[in-house]
Amino acid sequence: MKPSKTSKQWMHEHVNDPFVQLAKKEGYRSRAAYKLLEIDDKDRLFKSGMVVVDLGATPGGWSQIAASRVGSGGRVVALDLLPLPPLAGVDFIQGDFRDDVVLTQLEDLLQGKPVGLVISDMAPNISGIASVDQARGMHLAELAMEFALEHLECQGSFLVKVFQGEGFEDFYKLMRNSFVRVVTRKPRASRGRSCEQYLLASEKK
Repeated sequence: MKPSKTSKQWMHEHVNDPFVQLAKKEGYRSRAAYKLLEIDDKDRLFKSGMVVVDLGATPGGWSQIAASRVGSGGRVVALDLLPLPPLAGVDFIQGDFRDDVVLTQLEDLLQGKPVGLVISDMAPNISGIASVDQARGMHLAELAMEFALEHLECQGSFLVKVFQGEGFEDFYKLMRNSFVRVVTRKPRASRGRSCEQYLLASEKK
């Protein structure tokens, strides 16, 4: 199939993206690593020795950052439907984080330790139909929040990618009803034309 004009434009932009080039130079799995680095520098998400769960982790950029910042005494568990090549300091479970089998594996890995942070950079497979893609994106955010509310310790935090559009305000209100503090973040590594932003919540109600 001949590449479309849009896909060619995206590839050109991706190859010349300074964060893509920097990720290759510094050994990160994706440019998304810089989004998490910037948010952490501002909000101090990670603490030495904490337990972090990364939902939709592949290709692993966020898990890399998490593992480096929680240190050897911490634990990072990454989950994704897609395979994830091994990462130092990261335990990986392949499967749907809503499945009982996957949740049992997660609980076995955690060994009763409380989860201090749940992070989710998940995005839907793009169909090209804006309304469908928006609905899918918000649904993923809702699933991630359900997981976070179920597994986070009371003082824990939840960072999730969302997309401005239909359903955003309702989701934001839902987060405000579920956590004491909710703030929005738009890191520099997010492409300017992207409607993505991040919501950071802390302290379950």
